Amino acid sequence: MSPSSFDTAIHAIDKAHAHDPRKVQIEGKDEPYELYYSKKMSDYLEQCDPQARETLRLAIRAQHLRRWEVPRDSYPMNKTGYHLWRTYLKKRQAELATQICLDSGYSEEDAHRVGALIKKENLKQDAETQTLEDVACLVFLDDQFEEFEKGHDEAKIINILKKTWGKMSQRGHELALEISMSERARDLVSKALAG
Repeated sequence: MSPSSFDTAIHAIDKAHAHDPRKVQIEGKDEPYELYYSKKMSDYLEQCDPQARETLRLAIRAQHLRRWEVPRDSYPMNKTGYHLWRTYLKKRQAELATQICLDSGYSEEDAHRVGALIKKENLKQDAETQTLEDVACLVFLDDQFEEFEKGHDEAKIINILKKTWGKMSQRGHELALEISMSERARDLVSKALAG
């Protein structure tokens, strides 16, 4: 794996993210949401595992690859629909990322490893898959949680926080507790951890 393969793959992933029609304001400029999200994922990976292998770095960057093309409301708006949507997305995003890796010069083995990480295969048994899960949970808590919690009742939010916490490693827990949150968000996290 040469640095040029990595750079080529990252460029292709970021180019795909740049097509996301949803925008966020970052320092006064519009940025495609998935490009912003993927960079935040990469930033948290640096905190979790600064020595991460290229395959994990690529999986982290591609975790939501072209996700906006399959909106949540394209599946039933219930728990079953949510799980079907998430399962389909993991498979699709893994296939897209695997192909980008192959096109960028990675071996079949490495390209498929990126796909397996995106699908979160062997979570809890595979340290790299666990790191990806930690990073995804950290980005949720840091970037999405405060807005998300406004749309749900407290009991549901506490349950979601308990599930999120249960997916994370000890290192993920440590980093999560360092995230700056509003008083309300911090209170909900405290309630989830207490019960």
